Amino acid sequence: MKVLKIAIEKCISCGACEEKCSTLFKRENDREKSCIQILPKNGGRIINVCNQCGRCIDVCPAEALKRDANGIVRLDKNRCVGCLICVGFCPTGAMRQHDDYLIPFKCVSCGQCVNVCEQGALSL
Repeated sequence: MKVLKIAIEKCISCGACEEKCSTLFKRENDREKSCIQILPKNGGRIINVCNQCGRCIDVCPAEALKRDANGIVRLDKNRCVGCLICVGFCPTGAMRQHDDYLIPFKCVSCGQCVNVCEQGALSL
């Protein structure tokens, strides 16, 4: 299973990863609509992204969350009822929700953020 790895000490909070993600998946450059987030924490920062733990799968009443053949947790938009239980349950806060969308979203380890991170803070 490919999972996004983070070297936080290399991150300079430029936001290139957030911008790439939101542009790719939401068709607009809006960091609030990115599946990856750079967040302040204790005077430093963290990069919050889905670690593909799969805990959200068990709480979804619509069975809209499943692991694909590569082990990545995927959301079936046609099955999702927008209850947002998965968002509240996500232990890392990586299952995201935005008021512009009826259904949640999350990282699928596509690697596009890795390609734009000039500092090498991200890898698959």
